[in-house]
Amino acid sequence: MEKKITPSMQKMIDLVSEKFKDDPKMVQLFINCFTNTLDKTVERLEDGGTYIITGDIPAMWLRDSVAQVRPYLTLAAEDQEISDMLAGLVKRQFFCINLDPYANAFNREENGNCWEKDETEMSDWIWERKYELDSLCYPVQMAYLLWKNTGRTDHFDEDFVKGVRTILHVFRTEQHHEEKSPYRFVRRNCYYTDTLSRDGKGSLVKDGIGLIWSGFRPSDDACEYGYLIPSNMFAVVILGYLEEIMTNILNEPEIAKEAAAIRREVKEAIDSIAIVNNEYYGKLYAYEMDGLGRYNLMDDANVPSLLAMSYLGYEPADPEVAKNTRNFVLSEGNPHYYKGTAAAGVSSPHVPPCYIWHIGLAIQGLTEDSMEEKKRILEMMRDTDGGTGMMHEGFHVDDPTKYTREWFSWANAMFCELMMDYCGVRVKR
Repeated sequence: MEKKITPSMQKMIDLVSEKFKDDPKMVQLFINCFTNTLDKTVERLEDGGTYIITGDIPAMWLRDSVAQVRPYLTLAAEDQEISDMLAGLVKRQFFCINLDPYANAFNREENGNCWEKDETEMSDWIWERKYELDSLCYPVQMAYLLWKNTGRTDHFDEDFVKGVRTILHVFRTEQHHEEKSPYRFVRRNCYYTDTLSRDGKGSLVKDGIGLIWSGFRPSDDACEYGYLIPSNMFAVVILGYLEEIMTNILNEPEIAKEAAAIRREVKEAIDSIAIVNNEYYGKLYAYEMDGLGRYNLMDDANVPSLLAMSYLGYEPADPEVAKNTRNFVLSEGNPHYYKGTAAAGVSSPHVPPCYIWHIGLAIQGLTEDSMEEKKRILEMMRDTDGGTGMMHEGFHVDDPTKYTREWFSWANAMFCELMMDYCGVRVKR
């Protein structure tokens, strides 16, 4: 099947090909991954929307669909076709958010397809209804970055404003999860990470401390403690985006004021509550906490992660805390970091032990200053494709031919973004 390659994509391929002219496997891997999303996952709809499946699952995740096309943002200013595709994604995402802001994945049409028959407020539009704070952040990120990388603003329409109001309402509600949240989720006869405790309410948290509750992590695994710090960091970033959009583009001062207020509360809570002292690593950010004294020291390869804070645009109050956190995450102090004969990197409890993630490796590279280290990580990713010419979810640190998810578009996109970053091409924000 012939690949769909626009002129702007060909220009990027040519740039990468010249940079890696002595490494044909790297170039071919980039071409495979760069074209895969448009070839296999993107569908333009009759109403102007864009529907993007995650890969081997025929549904659209709010999070994944943004990450899958993020590298194309660098082309959108000169490529109308790609720009329109991205604007169509924003349109579809806010349509979905206005249907149900607590759902994480949606069907192409109202067909009743779903992952499981869960005990929650399902509809025929919803593939899965795991409430994940980051699922409400990613669509705002895409809308903002499309503006910054192209100058277009037509996607800031009535549905966008309605969706933003809905997002802010959910954020306010989930700052008081125990008292105010209507959300419940129960999945029967499953592994414990696929359902929430306390009849679907999740483990107990302390209300009113400024942080926003999340039922599930970006891995779609249940949070052990409901305040997921990387997702709250991401919320701080996109709330700043909303304040800027509502002030400079849409002239919605009340929405801008509310976004700024929530942003301030969440940021202050992260600075004052989410930093813990570790005897070996010093002061660092917890991954999760409940506001009652319990917390997790770990990181997960799925984004948002602690490792990804600078990639997402989060600015810590104390750079030393961020440095300590990075040192911890990229060490065996992190229970989900593994070293093997083929690779070393961050994993996730979502996959078997000793399986690290190409997404985690890409984030490690994208948050490195050293060009030599970026290249080393790219070469590690190249050498761990398992002979498939694609990236995967997780792969065994000693044997890359053992992997999970043969087709995972998000991982392909992250590899491309790191390749482009190494070539000096970066998404503007």
